[in-house]
Amino acid sequence: MPLTLTARKDTASLPVYLASGDALEETGADARACAWARANGFQGAEGALLTIPGDDGALGGAFFGVGKAPFGLGKLARALPQGTWHFAVPPEDPDLAALALKLGSYAFTRYGKKPTPEISFAAPEGADLAAVERQAEGTFLARDLINTPANDMGPEALEEAARELAEKHGAEIRVTAGEALLAQSLPMIHAVGRAGAQAPRLIDLGWGAEAAPKVTLVGKGVCFDTGGLDIKPASGMLLMKKDMGGAANVLGLASMIMAEKLPVRLRVLIPAVENAIAGNAFRPGDILTSRKGVTVEVGNTDAEGRLVLADALALADEEAPELMIDMATLTGAARVALGPDLPPFYTHDEALAARLSEAAETVADPLWRMPLWQPYKDKLRSKVADTNNITSDGFAGSITAALFLERFVEKASAWAHFDIYGWNPNEKPVSPVGGEAQGIRAIERVLKERYGA
Repeated sequence: MPLTLTARKDTASLPVYLASGDALEETGADARACAWARANGFQGAEGALLTIPGDDGALGGAFFGVGKAPFGLGKLARALPQGTWHFAVPPEDPDLAALALKLGSYAFTRYGKKPTPEISFAAPEGADLAAVERQAEGTFLARDLINTPANDMGPEALEEAARELAEKHGAEIRVTAGEALLAQSLPMIHAVGRAGAQAPRLIDLGWGAEAAPKVTLVGKGVCFDTGGLDIKPASGMLLMKKDMGGAANVLGLASMIMAEKLPVRLRVLIPAVENAIAGNAFRPGDILTSRKGVTVEVGNTDAEGRLVLADALALADEEAPELMIDMATLTGAARVALGPDLPPFYTHDEALAARLSEAAETVADPLWRMPLWQPYKDKLRSKVADTNNITSDGFAGSITAALFLERFVEKASAWAHFDIYGWNPNEKPVSPVGGEAQGIRAIERVLKERYGA
């Protein structure tokens, strides 16, 4: 069970002394505890933990080495023995410290992994516990969805997860599935997903007052990606359960927005499909007519995410939302450019870009703006259709994918595209190896600043 944060310190709570280097007397510990630490070679190295015996020989507290990493305290949630704890001296940023503890306690236990120890920790004075719990819940939802393998997280299960979230917050939900996608003019979602064992679908969640500013989130929900007929190698499929990471992240963000009760009219659109191989799979060279009427030559069936997003974006754009955000595990090129920890985002809105960059820095949720470089649109030219879904030279893959999506957005007042990875390849203080929420805390910060609550 994740760590429990409490508003008040329990009388039986044990102290954690935060040390930076060997200046142990500055931690608030008494002389005997400092002597114990030195006798045991504790020098305050980042992430190091040393427990301290009490007067009766039982556990009496702990030293923990803090470094410069903003979320370094997250390791405490997994390193401390089970029990009730508090900080002897409050950390400088109480919100960040409380969130680090909460996020660091995450474990994906659905398939038998042991949970983290049961720990109760008194939040530092001044921490906004409601905000911390809200952000942790959204993050954990995204992580859980991504970590669940495709045999248990296909389009049907992703729909069920959206329905559970809608029911929890009193949202409306509609789903268009199978052949109904054609009747509702969503042909590219149908084409990409029709070879899957479970019918492709568009999940459409709505929440908030009709008259409130329209904020629309669109998330790529490719529950598994074989690459289609342009099949991936076996090694390329190992992490493809995470190809619905965009959907997982927008659901996590929607959870935070609804829990905060932001005064917006929220819409969440998720094209949920499996890019599978069967006799009816779409083919390289096929020409698809999108919802917008734009014809798309399929240069590669492994560039399917942008196809399903294009139909969803076109639908969302028709009601001219004030702000539209899409999130997708879209390109390997983004990882080549910026690595797994720094998702790029694209927007023409200078004010929005500035707010996103500032928020990413403030809440330690990294993002980096990349350019919608218009001359690269020529790389998507087709000799037989309005556009191709890929380029021929392989250059600037993340940028050209964003430019492809841009073609389907006209009426939205502001739009931003996030090309996330959705996965931690290495353990961090606040996250194990596995599915990850990226950018949603920064986006939530921007939404709170923009719309207030």
